[in-house]
Amino acid sequence: MRIAILGTRGVPASYGGFETFAEQLSTRLVARGHDVTVYCRAHYVSPRQLEYKGVRLKVLPTIRHKYFDTVVHALLSALHAAASVRFDAALICNAANAPIAPILRASGTPVAINVDGLEHKRRKWNWIGRNYYRMAERFAVWLPNETVTDAHVIQDYYLAKYRAPSTMIAYGAEVERRLDRAAVRQWGVEPNRYVLYVSRLEPENNAAMVIEAFKRVRTPHKLLVVGDAPYAREYIEELRSLARRDRRIIFTGFVFGDAYRALQQNAYCYVHATEVGGTHPALLEAMGYGNCVLTLGTPENVEAVGEAGIHYADTKDLAAKLQRVLRDGAIVNTYRQRAQARVRERYDWEHVVDRYEELFARMAGVRLAKTALEGTSELKKSEAREGVTANKS
Repeated sequence: MRIAILGTRGVPASYGGFETFAEQLSTRLVARGHDVTVYCRAHYVSPRQLEYKGVRLKVLPTIRHKYFDTVVHALLSALHAAASVRFDAALICNAANAPIAPILRASGTPVAINVDGLEHKRRKWNWIGRNYYRMAERFAVWLPNETVTDAHVIQDYYLAKYRAPSTMIAYGAEVERRLDRAAVRQWGVEPNRYVLYVSRLEPENNAAMVIEAFKRVRTPHKLLVVGDAPYAREYIEELRSLARRDRRIIFTGFVFGDAYRALQQNAYCYVHATEVGGTHPALLEAMGYGNCVLTLGTPENVEAVGEAGIHYADTKDLAAKLQRVLRDGAIVNTYRQRAQARVRERYDWEHVVDRYEELFARMAGVRLAKTALEGTSELKKSEAREGVTANKS
């Protein structure tokens, strides 16, 4: 099939969860024989880069502005896709981009949209941004052929709010843990001697809560704050000011690729504090890379982690549970094993790609070849898919 992915910053991933998702989905679909084009933004991907691991890249400009960056690029991408190539299916990422779906459908391309989380709840948006996202949610269930949610909590919200069914497909993660002292030395840390926090540094991701909690903990371990945000300079300065007197706290900025995997795989434990969204890729990655995970107890986070992680309620609760984890390695080892087992069971990337491949084939009216999963018997493929479906039901 010829498949287009629109609405992200592009691949290879150099920003956040949607970009990691687009990279994993596109490269794995190409490995299965599909022709995939990912639309990229010029200030994240060089216009000279035409291909990545077999994925076609179409780099287009946009307006670099907090409120226009995403929607302007999505509009240009849709116009290009509708005019240049007849795609068998298109996937739009982010509910904000729902208004472009009719452009693609008018060209004969069936469209699915992955709505992500409940963006109107993010504190970074003013009332215009929040109301736009509320409007976009309605468009996301009216305008595309298929609506995709990444968590049952989000699926239930769209069903209750708009009486709109959706296809629930979670994100995926890899399972691996390999200690590498040299790989993490550039940040002045040693394997199993630091706490890891990863997110875009925006208010609703609660980096301030994590910093405040860590400052209360007595430990020689360090805290690595991994992430950045292009339109949150003032907030990031507040975070740095909050951490200034604690030399254990290190800000790394954005980290991607092998360096990011090394940071995940060598951490003592991982703290997740995001309060808005569906299934967070960084949380699943932390689990797959063998971390003991402490997560803010929102419904979406609890759905992802289940009993394979430690839930906390607020700053005080996080400080107490983090102190306990840092004093008891046996707890850490138990939760590391649980986390990787849960990812193998529910969030395997190949199973996730199976679901998207089946979705695109249904949209395009294509019957998938029986060799779609090379080297796997038909019986095993059926069992794998049934297992994923059962786990997500």
